Amino acid sequence: MSKHSAERHDVIIVGGGPVGLTMALALARSAPGIQVALVDRRPLSVPRDNRASAIAAGVRRVFEALGVWDEMESQSQPVAGMHITDSGTGDLARPLFLRFDGDVVPGEAFAHMVPNQASGAALLGAVQDDITVIAPADISDWSAEGAFGGLTLGDGRVLAAPLIIAADGAQSNLRQRAGIDTIGHDYGQMGLVATIAHELPHDGVAYEHFRPAGPFASLPLPGNRSSLVWTETAQTAPRLLAMSPEDLAVEIEAVMGSTLGQVTLEDKLMGFPLRLQLARSFVGPRLALIGDAAHVVHPIAGQGLNLGLKDVAALAEVIVDALRLGLDHGAPDVLERYQAWRRLDTASMAVVTDGMNRLFSNDLAPVRALRDFGLGLVDRAGPVKSALIRAASGIGGGAPKLLSGMPI
Repeated sequence: MSKHSAERHDVIIVGGGPVGLTMALALARSAPGIQVALVDRRPLSVPRDNRASAIAAGVRRVFEALGVWDEMESQSQPVAGMHITDSGTGDLARPLFLRFDGDVVPGEAFAHMVPNQASGAALLGAVQDDITVIAPADISDWSAEGAFGGLTLGDGRVLAAPLIIAADGAQSNLRQRAGIDTIGHDYGQMGLVATIAHELPHDGVAYEHFRPAGPFASLPLPGNRSSLVWTETAQTAPRLLAMSPEDLAVEIEAVMGSTLGQVTLEDKLMGFPLRLQLARSFVGPRLALIGDAAHVVHPIAGQGLNLGLKDVAALAEVIVDALRLGLDHGAPDVLERYQAWRRLDTASMAVVTDGMNRLFSNDLAPVRALRDFGLGLVDRAGPVKSALIRAASGIGGGAPKLLSGMPI
């Protein structure tokens, strides 16, 4: 791949989802004049789906520091609390074992439910005039030679930059072309997602029902609406996906124990297979992986997107630090700093979510008794609950500047 005829950029980002867009915005805001190209196989546009994502307090501070949070917040729902129940097959009662109420710090909710359309519109509107968008475009080749990484597009165009960032999802084309293997396993479960309207107000409370097949979470949206994230076995899920909206609403009400009254579906139930997947390395020659390209964890704790946005905060900081010092921002030592910053947090979250899924996705009476006893202890231990909330919200020491709400 000849770099002499290539279109030169400082950074090339592949993938125009929320992680890729936030990465582009973080660089454009933090390093004025930087030449960023964003490549995506689809036209870049605001997503049309009605789904929403849980944004933890620490990650919200990233959006705040980048100047896009006000636009997102006006359409979002703060999560004022979480109520956790545990029920077995055929149980009519759903005792409340663990309750999180209140703010992570005074006046700050520990999470917000942000509609994907709202986050997509805010990010796209903020960044599209400051970057070069190359979409739709297919990538036919990747290389790393000397001081540049290169991409060959399907139309024959060649792009080159000292650093290429893969934000192209769990099946990352760039990760595969770079020969970076993954480790993990299939859960034998499917994640089901939908938006519902309901009769009773949620009062900003998220509900998580632990059931034998996996967790069933209803996450509050503006109005009398909630986002469902529902784990089922791979054998049961096809039956639910084939149900009529009316029958499915009845099924959902039964699972929720009429917590929110009568339910109607606002969109079609969607399903995707669940697996744990971690890249063996988050970096390669002239290449950094972020978001699902680097890691996919179980949705039981709602941390998938938050992990990806933490990657953005860390990688943006190491890139900008290198540029300010006049260093090669795609050099191995710079990329290793990013990897060292993110590997432990990501591995820890993978272990936690994997363990939670194993603990809660079964109906064995001794295991249920032990976990319910543990939940009860946590519920009565205020300092432990506070520590858990702070950890889940992404607030902690040693975090990148954007996660503290500070500019880089």
